[in-house]
Amino acid sequence: QAQFVESGGGLVQPGGSLRLSCAASGTIFSIYAMGWFRQAPGKQRELVATISSGALRTYADFVKGRFTISRDNAKKTVYLQMNSLKPEDTAVYYCNADRGGSRWFPSWGQGTQVTVSS
Repeated sequence: QAQFVESGGGLVQPGGSLRLSCAASGTIFSIYAMGWFRQAPGKQRELVATISSGALRTYADFVKGRFTISRDNAKKTVYLQMNSLKPEDTAVYYCNADRGGSRWFPSWGQGTQVTVSS
């Protein structure tokens, strides 16, 4: 069973930056695509960015040009560099692994809170 531990969130002013980390365990990390999701209060969880095992990246339109996803297979860790943050980026951020065909693991971590506010 896969486990994910997210960290790096916090309170930041609009225009600021944060770097999120997600440590994965209990699975063969390097063979899976990884994804970052977020969930704002009262909203559904949404996919933010993905990175394949071969480091191909995709981004939701609302973060393109601002966020960068990366991974370190040796550390079983995926990162999300977030720049030019906006108040609408406020959410709890989660990571997960794709077993193929967008079949994400059913287990989710506790997430990390990102709050963008002046």
